[in-house]
Amino acid sequence: MAELLRRRAALLGARLRQRGTQRRVFQVGTLLCSLALAPSAWVWLSAGERVGTVESAPSAPVAVVFGAGLDQGKPSPYLEHRLVAAVDLYREGKVQAILVTGDNGRTEYDEPDAMFTYLTTHGVPAERVVRDYAGFDTWDSCTRAHRIFGVDRAVLVSQDFHVRRALALCEAAGIRSYAVGVPELHDETWLYGGLREVAGAGKAAVNAWLRPDPVFLGPKEDGIPKALADAAKKQP
Repeated sequence: MAELLRRRAALLGARLRQRGTQRRVFQVGTLLCSLALAPSAWVWLSAGERVGTVESAPSAPVAVVFGAGLDQGKPSPYLEHRLVAAVDLYREGKVQAILVTGDNGRTEYDEPDAMFTYLTTHGVPAERVVRDYAGFDTWDSCTRAHRIFGVDRAVLVSQDFHVRRALALCEAAGIRSYAVGVPELHDETWLYGGLREVAGAGKAAVNAWLRPDPVFLGPKEDGIPKALADAAKKQP
């Protein structure tokens, strides 16, 4: 009888220890998930009510359009949709100049020139489009827009899953911003982009905290001031 009681006590103790271990594993897992998702929550909360459409966008001196890949040297579908929104902002008089920022890290890949060609082909005067060839990621695009091109207030244009992160980073870089979130079909590309934003939000939080220099800083450029001066001269 005593041996049976000892065995039952040992079994009960083992079960309690197992439950304690499972509880600790669950608590640690919950903590890690919370830490992983905290940057995404920061990105969404910091955007507030400043994400909308071309129609709801307030007037600003500049639209900033972020690169989104090329297809045989021409804008990818996602990038084209961003450029269409930028053209609409310009035609409606919401912005006076457009800064296109993207990757030109190698000779055969030139996002800014492809974006420039698209915009000028669709009615935006060449003198109102300024190219940033060193927008290698969202933080680089935002901090260079402010530090190199002198942008202080802008409407940002990107897909709806990315634009809140762009908004948070441009605000951290010193640009008062409103964001136009271009809608897309919720297909595999959209889902992949949304999943990337979880990791991207973590990197964004670090960039907003440390505010590092971009990959390439370079000298200040006067393209945006010249474009705005040209707009001012031609106003009635």
